[in-house]
Amino acid sequence: MPPQFAVYRNQHRRNRRAFPFVVDVQTDLLKELDTCVVIPLTSAPALIEFPLMHLMPTITFEGRPYVLVTPQLAGLERARLGPHVGSVAEHWHAITFAVEFLLRGF
Repeated sequence: MPPQFAVYRNQHRRNRRAFPFVVDVQTDLLKELDTCVVIPLTSAPALIEFPLMHLMPTITFEGRPYVLVTPQLAGLERARLGPHVGSVAEHWHAITFAVEFLLRGF
């Protein structure tokens, strides 16, 4: 099983164009659960004014910029994840901060 911050191709047909990938942000300590928490990535330009730049940071995947759409955080069955295509673990700080900002506002 891929570790935390693994990237998967979005399998949901209705929003795959807008959100081609999802990032598994759930801790590896809970890898035995049948579900995981994911955040979609979009290549659409993001508003970069505070607080959105903290909530929806731009990260790089496969050499391209993507916006982490943290407000779209969702639970998903692991069996419904698409193919594992990489990792954004090098962006762990921005991702973790975005989730914390969503929950606590700072």
